[in-house]
Amino acid sequence: MTLNGIPRDECGVFGIYRHSEAAQLTYFGLYALQHRGQESAGISVAKEKDKIYSHKGMGLVHDIFTTEDLKKIEGGSAIGHVRYSTTGDSILSNAQPFVVQHKGRAYAVAHNGNFVNAHILKNELEENGSIFQTTMDSEVFLHLFVKNLKQGNVVEAVQKAAAKIRGAYSLVLLTCKGEVIGVKDPYGFRPLALGKLHGHYVLSSETCAFDLVQAEFVRELEPGEIVIINEDGVTSIKHDSPMPNRSLCIFEYIYFARPDSTIFGRNVYNMRKDLGRSLAKEAPVDADFVMPFPDSGNYAAIGYAEESGIPFEMAMIRNHYVGRSFIQPTQSMRDFAVRVKLNPVRELIRNREIIIIEDSIIRGTTAKTRVEALKGLGAKKVHMRISCPPHRYPCHYGIDFSTKGELIAALKSGEELRTHLGLDSLHYLSIEGMLEASGVKDPENNFCKACFDGSYPVPCDSSLSKECME
Repeated sequence: MTLNGIPRDECGVFGIYRHSEAAQLTYFGLYALQHRGQESAGISVAKEKDKIYSHKGMGLVHDIFTTEDLKKIEGGSAIGHVRYSTTGDSILSNAQPFVVQHKGRAYAVAHNGNFVNAHILKNELEENGSIFQTTMDSEVFLHLFVKNLKQGNVVEAVQKAAAKIRGAYSLVLLTCKGEVIGVKDPYGFRPLALGKLHGHYVLSSETCAFDLVQAEFVRELEPGEIVIINEDGVTSIKHDSPMPNRSLCIFEYIYFARPDSTIFGRNVYNMRKDLGRSLAKEAPVDADFVMPFPDSGNYAAIGYAEESGIPFEMAMIRNHYVGRSFIQPTQSMRDFAVRVKLNPVRELIRNREIIIIEDSIIRGTTAKTRVEALKGLGAKKVHMRISCPPHRYPCHYGIDFSTKGELIAALKSGEELRTHLGLDSLHYLSIEGMLEASGVKDPENNFCKACFDGSYPVPCDSSLSKECME
């Protein structure tokens, strides 16, 4: 599902090897990654032989962990997770990291992504006696891992488990001995980076978490790479399976990642500005000013304004003190949640021609409300420019729009959508313009564009064909 027509975030992972303040640093790392998931969070710590201690909860990081909670699990090596469910129910038992016991030893995993063959693997494992405690696909990896865990060879077990799963995954594994292992799928869909903090190695979904804990960014993991962090330092190995073309998720640049992060070799802020520049070249229009709706499209709007020479204005002001659990007072005020978060600068809008820059339109509900609000405030004309191509196909790799029925661009033509939204003009950035803005050599063979063009790098299994197409 999507909320108010906006794609919900995926998940974020963090890990640190043997630090006296491992739990607290992981807490701060998750705080920096909160934008990637707001349903649940958890931290697991290996601080005694053969044991892993965990604390998990539903909600935001600062609501789940107290100082006392962190003291109870302090020391050793740690991994953490913030979650938005793309598979599995939003319940506490599905909160990660997920921990298992095998022959007296504990292991924990935190996962960002989506296994497209999870249902097949789960059926096979259950036929062979495995008992699942959750409904999330991440548990499948741990079952495969322990099944291949012979003579304590952790690395071999990780390799064999990774060879069985298909889809998008960047995950961190914690062993009871304190080893921290990072695994990235052969396509490289999701970001995962390696950092160093005073001799202690750190893994994170995004580099913005390194900045908060004052760790040095070392490098990003390569597609198909497995890094083992232990007393010997960092060891890097590759998956056993052949390496396909890279399929980095370009929507990480457009929407998911924080603008102060560097992913796939580029700073996200600068990438979004370049998307806005491409938009201005493709779809110029005369107007009084360019504006975003905070924080959607902020940086693309800056790029559009700079390239077009049209002034940039913040004509909507965001209230930063609105909690996610704000209660709407009555049904008759069903738009209250929108109005309490954003308030217009009326003098800027009245009798003006405006260009709105959005990063995406999924269901169109939010976009329609925003256009109506501007017209109601006396805007003369409203033009909309979208800093990515239209979403016409579902994503099966960890972004939560899983059916075509949720995607308004799959149901309406450009002109139909313009009329539906009440716009004077509408333009989506072309795929060619998006790829050119990336600045990557041979972008056609580096990025996944399945949600735009329907070309899936990892085919959806035939038993899911109905879900894939509808």
